[in-house]
Amino acid sequence: MPRGDKGAYTDKQKRQAEHIEESYEERGVSSDEAASRAWATVNKESGGGKKSGSGRGKKENRSASKKGGKKGGKKKAAKKGGSKKSSSKKGGAKKGRKKSSKK
Repeated sequence: MPRGDKGAYTDKQKRQAEHIEESYEERGVSSDEAASRAWATVNKESGGGKKSGSGRGKKENRSASKKGGKKGGKKKAAKKGGSKKSSSKKGGAKKGRKKSSKK
């Protein structure tokens, strides 16, 4: 199998790489760099292609996904502006436990 051939990867791994690649491109990384980073992440998590043979039953390491999620979450939280709906801003202070009138 030539280098770069994705035939040994499962459909799930291909979907994961596509999703990771899209998120990198949203952050401003070039498409070639995003693709190589995405496949590197998939390889790191799953240990490479899983379609045939030996390494198929190994557990996946999700540390890279967790790290990316945390980074993206921090960046999103730091953004100013209309990240929250106005209805959720208004009702937050009023909500609470109702006082019971037991005697």
